[in-house]
Amino acid sequence: MQPYCHHVQYYETDRMGITHHSNYIRWMEEARIDFLAQIGWSYARLEELGILSPVTALDCRYKASTTFDDQVLVEVFVREVKNARLIIGYRMTRACDGAEVCTGQSEHCFVSREGKILRLRRDYPAFFEALEALAQAAE
Repeated sequence: MQPYCHHVQYYETDRMGITHHSNYIRWMEEARIDFLAQIGWSYARLEELGILSPVTALDCRYKASTTFDDQVLVEVFVREVKNARLIIGYRMTRACDGAEVCTGQSEHCFVSREGKILRLRRDYPAFFEALEALAQAAE
């Protein structure tokens, strides 16, 4: 998978010129959407199939600062996939020097448009198998 590249915008920085911490969560979402598209399961496709994937937990560890005009590479990997739960890991580095700036993970469940819990292995086996293969490759 290709890492997602985010170019830090001026409006994402605070008065000190440092990227505001809330933006890293947004970049995780941008990278997750890009990652799923790269594996052939774009958010648009998932929604067409009636699969919604709300975030149920987030963890973010800040390691170093970024500033306006930095390019941040976000690596995305599947940490764990269960029938109704997915944990995605993130590693962010500055493109210019490779410094690790943030690590994190997001946890998701899967529900139908009607709000019913979906069991991926049973309801969408091809999607489950794709995620499971990526989890095994990340080990």
